[in-house]
Amino acid sequence: MQKLVYFSVILLIISTNARGQYLEIGPQLGGMYYLGDINPGLHFGNTNPGFGFLARYNPTTRWGLRAHFLTGKVDASDAEYQVVLNRDLSFESNIMEIAFIAELNFLTYFTGSKQDYFSPYIFGGLGMFTYSPKADHNGHLVSLQELRTEGQGSKEYPDREMYSTTSLVIPFGIGVKYSLTDKICVAAEWGLRKTYTDYLDDISQTYYIDSQEAQFIDIAEIMSDPTQNHDTGMQRGNPAYNDWYGFAGIIITYKIDLSPRSRCNDFKNIKVFR
Repeated sequence: MQKLVYFSVILLIISTNARGQYLEIGPQLGGMYYLGDINPGLHFGNTNPGFGFLARYNPTTRWGLRAHFLTGKVDASDAEYQVVLNRDLSFESNIMEIAFIAELNFLTYFTGSKQDYFSPYIFGGLGMFTYSPKADHNGHLVSLQELRTEGQGSKEYPDREMYSTTSLVIPFGIGVKYSLTDKICVAAEWGLRKTYTDYLDDISQTYYIDSQEAQFIDIAEIMSDPTQNHDTGMQRGNPAYNDWYGFAGIIITYKIDLSPRSRCNDFKNIKVFR
């Protein structure tokens, strides 16, 4: 988490210290959902509230550069999706994301303009995120990573390492922005996050216990195989594909002029509200 904080500070310094036309800051509010071994393809399934804060630097009327912090929760269960029968796994995970993103406006856009007040856009970037898969056990949430539910470091799989709960992420998506006033921009966007982990849901490879020998008294054994009918080496997840998550919502930003008296050529002919 400390690395994420340092990364966030660096990105904000980059975006705010750059000499350009204007800066925008504000919140983003919406919903977050997950795609992975439990839910491989249903977008917006189990959408949970998410929110964040961003700073966007606008060097031209076509390009925007932003740093943002985003947090939310994702969850899913086999009982609901039933993609894999007789597995009965579930999870929920809190996510914190920090990313540096470039936006490309399809149309000329300027917050405060009378004529260039609307544009669709696409965005893409690079960031980091943390996650913490947990599941219910007798009414209490337990951390799945700490239980090593796929036998990480066990006698069955001594070379299988415990996964990290921090990963790189590539956010990308589409949106549309509208200049509501001379200072306020409202945007709606939807984006996906390509992660570099297959353990967002704590499911990736194989079972590590033999159901014929296990007593299923140990909590790790129970959380690894709730149905208690799989053997060592049987498939638990699909390691060929990493997990994803998505976020859709609105962004409301307030414009701060950085150099109002020295417009660059890209902004000179824009008619503003005032």
